[in-house]
Amino acid sequence: MSPDRLTATFAALADPTRRAILTRLAAGEASVTELAKPFAMSLPAVSKHLKVLERAGLIARGREAQWRPCRLDPGPLRGAAEWLDSYRRFWEEGIDRLDDYLRSLQMKGKKHARKKN
Repeated sequence: MSPDRLTATFAALADPTRRAILTRLAAGEASVTELAKPFAMSLPAVSKHLKVLERAGLIARGREAQWRPCRLDPGPLRGAAEWLDSYRRFWEEGIDRLDDYLRSLQMKGKKHARKKN
């Protein structure tokens, strides 16, 4: 995934309204009106959010007669997940080291308690 595409994806995901819209679209296509229902905002405001998502490639808009459904396009999410996954090893190794350290402290504590008794 190109850095510009990744930046657009994360910028689009930075807003909780847009994340909620993507969550809704994961369940299936929806119109702008349907997407706007749970939010206390105007249709033009929701449309602006949809434009950000569309520019990031996270949604696609179709045309079926007078109905213009929006649907999720998971491709950029996959790219973002792959990028984040590259850091998973770093975090897992750090957690493993912390776990080892905590176990060693527990063992020292048990040894110290036995010496007192």
